[in-house]
Amino acid sequence: MEKIETDICVIGAGSGGLSVAAGAVQMGARVVLIEKGLMGGDCLNYGCVPSKALLAAGHAAEAHRSSARFGVLASEPVIDWSKVRDHVQGVVASIAPHDSVERFEGLGVTVIQAAGRFAGRDRVVAGDKEIKAKHFVVATGSSPFVPPIPGLDKTPYFTNETIFDNAAPIEHLVVIGGGPIGLEMAQAHRRLGAKVTVVEMLTILGKDDPEAADIVKSRLVQEGLDLREGEAVTAVEPMSGGGIAVLTEKDGEARRIEGSHLLMAVGRRPNTDGLDLDKAGIAFNRSGIAVDAHLKTTNRKVFAIGDVSGGYQFTHMAGYHAGIVIRQTLFKMFWAKVDYRAVPWVTYTDPELAHVGLSEATARETLGEDNFQVLRWSLSENDRATAERETHGLLKVIIDKKSRALGATIAGVKAGELLLPWIMAVQQRQKMGAIAALIAPYPTLGEITKRAAGSYFTPSLFSEKTRKIVKFLLKL
Repeated sequence: MEKIETDICVIGAGSGGLSVAAGAVQMGARVVLIEKGLMGGDCLNYGCVPSKALLAAGHAAEAHRSSARFGVLASEPVIDWSKVRDHVQGVVASIAPHDSVERFEGLGVTVIQAAGRFAGRDRVVAGDKEIKAKHFVVATGSSPFVPPIPGLDKTPYFTNETIFDNAAPIEHLVVIGGGPIGLEMAQAHRRLGAKVTVVEMLTILGKDDPEAADIVKSRLVQEGLDLREGEAVTAVEPMSGGGIAVLTEKDGEARRIEGSHLLMAVGRRPNTDGLDLDKAGIAFNRSGIAVDAHLKTTNRKVFAIGDVSGGYQFTHMAGYHAGIVIRQTLFKMFWAKVDYRAVPWVTYTDPELAHVGLSEATARETLGEDNFQVLRWSLSENDRATAERETHGLLKVIIDKKSRALGATIAGVKAGELLLPWIMAVQQRQKMGAIAALIAPYPTLGEITKRAAGSYFTPSLFSEKTRKIVKFLLKL
């Protein structure tokens, strides 16, 4: 067996692992990168990239369908599913070279295309090679969680790892799971001509602000999606004539949903199988690998980042984790640790739902009713949104008693793009005065940021006390 000694050994070539490898090798470190599957991980091949490409196809179909509101003759679009798949795969292919083996070997990374597993506290085996490193980074990501639903083993179904390969029309897609992945795929397929039913045991978009989530849900219902909340799936089965049946229960009543295809979107599980973490003294459980605030595992030579570390399952968090690891391993900044105060996330439905920091409910639980304030501004009061007939949405901002930003939620067109100034505001605890004083170009959707911040001053600015002061000063 070939033995390799290196500075950093990374297991997993997804977003986090690639960021560590590329950053470290370009700063002078020796790096070994191990990947048993496709370079780019879930985000490039099965997640962020193909899902947004499919959503773009759905947006195009809906724009064609709904153009009459602008005085443009509308008609029902004709969907060519094979070309939709070609579009999705073409987008993935155009990005893939950036994450390829060739690119990383060109940077100086030693790439090993095999499954990696720990053989001790300071060594990993991959294929016919044994790697000993000063530091290890586990960045193996997560996979779709498929619950043990009776009959599922006999019923064909999609997950996010298989649905983007589909090139045939879908008549009726039944989605089990009402989280971001389930809703994004549900709306995309509805706009591309499928009938869609979403089944959620609890609350659809249950982790988001209820008021903002209702804005999204109302649009989905308007577009013809059948959203079922509080409905538990008891079994699934294939139908003799083709298609699938989903058996559910709500309030003690048994129900049956018949569809042509099934998508499982009930969550994700960390990829820890086959790593032999026990041999390296690394603690883990069903939620992922246990890490401290510095992303170190119970083996101090080993870091875990991204989905496998059991925290926020977002590509941008894996990239953020990579920076924390690089600062510690290369620059000996042992104090570097994660700060989750301003973690953003976006659900890319139409309208989008974006969030950072504290929600109204969390602020109420952690701060108390009298220690925070909610500012809001509706897209119906934004001239650009009115011009584009996209007034369905709002911005909610959570501030403390000193008017410092604690959180923000946006539901509406391009909400993910509009969130960035609020990420900075929450991260830096900016006061509303600084934001309200900004000059916003007109007409832009971004004006809602300035307007919401400015609304903090409205009660005092137009108060009776202010009027008396102005009348006095005008006499001078």
